Amino acid sequence: MVISVDNLSKNYQVFKKEPGLKGSLFSLLRRKQETVQAVKNISLKISEGELVGFIGPNGAGKTTTLKCLSGLLYPTSGKIEVLGFNPYERKKEFLKQIGLIMGQKNQLWWDLPAIDTFTLQKEIYEIPDSEYKKNLSDLVNLLDAEEFLKTPVKKLSLGQRMKMKIVATLLHTPRVLFLDEPTIGLDVVMQQALRNFIKEYNKRYKSTVILTSHYMVDVEELCKRVIIINHGKILYDGLLSNLVKKYTAHKTIKITLKEKTNEAFFSKLGEVEYYSYPNLTLLVKRTDTSSVVSKILDEQKVEDINIEEPEIEDVIRKVFTGEK
Repeated sequence: MVISVDNLSKNYQVFKKEPGLKGSLFSLLRRKQETVQAVKNISLKISEGELVGFIGPNGAGKTTTLKCLSGLLYPTSGKIEVLGFNPYERKKEFLKQIGLIMGQKNQLWWDLPAIDTFTLQKEIYEIPDSEYKKNLSDLVNLLDAEEFLKTPVKKLSLGQRMKMKIVATLLHTPRVLFLDEPTIGLDVVMQQALRNFIKEYNKRYKSTVILTSHYMVDVEELCKRVIIINHGKILYDGLLSNLVKKYTAHKTIKITLKEKTNEAFFSKLGEVEYYSYPNLTLLVKRTDTSSVVSKILDEQKVEDINIEEPEIEDVIRKVFTGEK
């Protein structure tokens, strides 16, 4: 097991102050504080080469968990092992095998070209010359980023800077990669390019990847397994496909008709959500989908028919709210 977490908890002490001058004076004499549990006794195991989606709303505990796994935060309680190491000990051998990308954090020298940061990374991680040149070439080609290498970072666009951050993080080919909102703030073209890169990197290097994202398309395209966390607790850990089946009892069938027909025919098969000839949308029970489609094709003249799963956002919302 590459990552093993057993009953991990992380608490913070948060100070409270009443508003106004009176509140400020009172806080000097007696500061109120309360304990906030960011992560509450979570356990999980992740194998080598897995690409796992770690999702939840703001404040759910995603980033706190990643920081504990990467050794940036010391857990309040529980046991963590990543690649056989205790992350919070921050041993050199451990740090040389992990990578962390946080979408809103910059790790590049602002006034210098990115290539200078890469040279520094080479020395920090003690990457041999031949390996450095090969890794740099591979990453730059995968990201189509050669033209940006010698441009000062402050002159690059957000998407171009993200490419440079990725190169800097992956130069030492980490075995475990933590991605915290890597596509945040990027346009749709750059988001897709980054998803393609993550998929290819995972496949080529057999790296273990944990991805957090508020863009469900990131999770849908990249991750077979998802872990859903809310209020510091894991609500679901399993296949994304099973999650859809568990929380959605229906599928949507969209039909383009060749001839007008009586809506009553479709009403007997399911719930007609929309009908304006030639287009009709029918909501049917998941277990009845095959028989309903067969009946429609046998008894109606159909131009086109599509079966659609519910939107992933709707499924996740049901998990958060406990709705079935």
